[in-house]
This record gives sequence, C-alpha cells and structure tokens, in this order.
Amino acid sequence: MELNIEQIMEILPHRPPFLLIDRITDCQPGHSAAGIKCVTMNEPFFTGHFPGRPIMPGALIIEALAQTGAVAALSLPENKGKLAIFGGIKNARFKHPVTPGDVLELSCELIEQRGPVGYGKAVARVGGKIAAQGELTFVIQ
Repeated sequence: MELNIEQIMEILPHRPPFLLIDRITDCQPGHSAAGIKCVTMNEPFFTGHFPGRPIMPGALIIEALAQTGAVAALSLPENKGKLAIFGGIKNARFKHPVTPGDVLELSCELIEQRGPVGYGKAVARVGGKIAAQGELTFVIQ
C-alpha cells in the first residue's frame, strides 16, 4: 500500500505543519511502513540549527522515523482516529549526515504491542547508507 501526502495527513492529522514524511512507499498496517523524505534547503530547521552547515538534526530524523511507525500502527482499522504518541528511543545511533538534496529513506517495523504500548525497530538511510537507527517506543491513545 502506497500513500501520498494527503493520505498521510488523514492518518496523522495532528502532525502538520511538522510532518516529516513526503510519501509512504510501502505499508503493512500494524506491521511495518517505509517512506521517504526529500530533504530540501528550504526546510525551516536549516535556518538556524547549525548556522553555515546545513545538516538535518538527528532529533528530526528520529521524529521522521516515529511518524513512519505511527502510519503503520494507525493504519489498522481499530486505530483509526487515534494518536500514536512517540514515547522514546533506545540505542539510537547516527552514522551518516543528512543534508539538502538527500532522499531520506525511512523504515519502521513494529515488533510488539502490549496494550497501548508498542515497540518498533527503525532505520533511516541515505543512498543505501544508514543515517540513523534505533528502537522506538510509542503509545496509542
């Protein structure tokens, strides 16, 4: 299942204007999602985060991964209209900078859910190289 920006905003209506996914390229509801973020120089986070050095902040890469996982979790019919709240990341590793012109490839596999709390493994890549990875925790309300 592929989703365009309008369809993503229907699943994550609370994220705009801070939606960090341009397209979902594959989604298996309740299991996994993959998407892309085309990083451009006109992103608002480049205007002052690292003056003179346009690098996408690691926290925003993690947020993009969390949003990708939220699409997978909230695509289940029983979760329609709910929120997936990002609870934290464990074992975060940043291995490759993300700069304007990069296409950030996002993937999140949901590993387990106990009640409203879920866990997933997420990876962001640029040109096949790992940019960031970690284990996400989220709560569905």
